[in-house]
Amino acid sequence: MTFNNIFENSGKCPFCFDNIRSEIVSEFNSVLAIEDSFPVSDGHLLIIPKRHCSDYFELTEDELKDANSLLKNLRKGITESDSSVTGFNIGMNTGESAGQTIFHCHIHLIPRRDGDTPNPRGGVRGVIPDKMNY
Repeated sequence: MTFNNIFENSGKCPFCFDNIRSEIVSEFNSVLAIEDSFPVSDGHLLIIPKRHCSDYFELTEDELKDANSLLKNLRKGITESDSSVTGFNIGMNTGESAGQTIFHCHIHLIPRRDGDTPNPRGGVRGVIPDKMNY
């Protein structure tokens, strides 16, 4: 039995709907958003499907469309309420070797601000530090 199945079968998956219902900050059809418990920046949110699935590649077409709509709506709300936000990183970790620790799909929406890191060039390429500067 995989790590993912242990969570799913035990009802203890930390991102399954019943376990995060009270943390929802926004939702759209089949997906919802919560604040990240270990935020990279102020306003860091997670977009999570209500249905348990292990990663991005298991999302249905409807879930993909709903996640995209929610990402756009959240981005609009963040930029309208916080003028210091000048960019975003959007990403997900798929598989243990890519850093996934909770095996319920979740998409990170990370607001970025000028000066929040000395050199942002490379953005998400920083997951492998030697590949960030090119």
